[in-house]
Amino acid sequence: DYTVTEAGFGFDLGAEKFLDIKCQSAGLSPKAVVITTTIRALKYHGGADLSSLTIPNVEALKKGVPNLEKHLENAKLFNLTPVIAINRFISDSDEEIQVIKDLAEKLGVKVALADGWARGGEGALELAQKVIEVVEENTENFTPLYEWDSAVITKIETIAKKIYGADKIEFGAKARKDLKKIHDLNLENLPVCIAKTQKSLSD
Repeated sequence: DYTVTEAGFGFDLGAEKFLDIKCQSAGLSPKAVVITTTIRALKYHGGADLSSLTIPNVEALKKGVPNLEKHLENAKLFNLTPVIAINRFISDSDEEIQVIKDLAEKLGVKVALADGWARGGEGALELAQKVIEVVEENTENFTPLYEWDSAVITKIETIAKKIYGADKIEFGAKARKDLKKIHDLNLENLPVCIAKTQKSLSD
């Protein structure tokens, strides 16, 4: 039997919390992870305008592909083998789909079209088979990104640098006050849940 669960939106937001918090808390050891992507979303990440996402645009797609690559990279940080699921839309062109398949081949990652909207359960069979293959071939053990008994600052820095790609972490006065309160309440051995991020830009 196989148990499948949805971890939430984005590997950085949903999956990291599922793996570092829920799996460690419940003693779960996942065997595979599915990264669901859409051609439309990747084109948007590549600079395409929202109103043009249904129009084939291979160049915008290629510019947006690094977003998918980062999610795949994050999955591998946990010793998990990712499977790419292309959530297919009617407007997706064969050439655009091939771009994702070529990426998967280059990275050595399994990929499948998820065409459940148009074909129902039959449209998800290819994806299910790819997931089974990964689970059966898996020889790695799931590894959390951090141990709960690490220092809070270490846990925050680990997530920020490895998952979000931060160069360094700076704690403001309120954050330092909160860190002291966590220490004083003897709560440092709890996991860290980063709910939001803020990117500051400078000239």
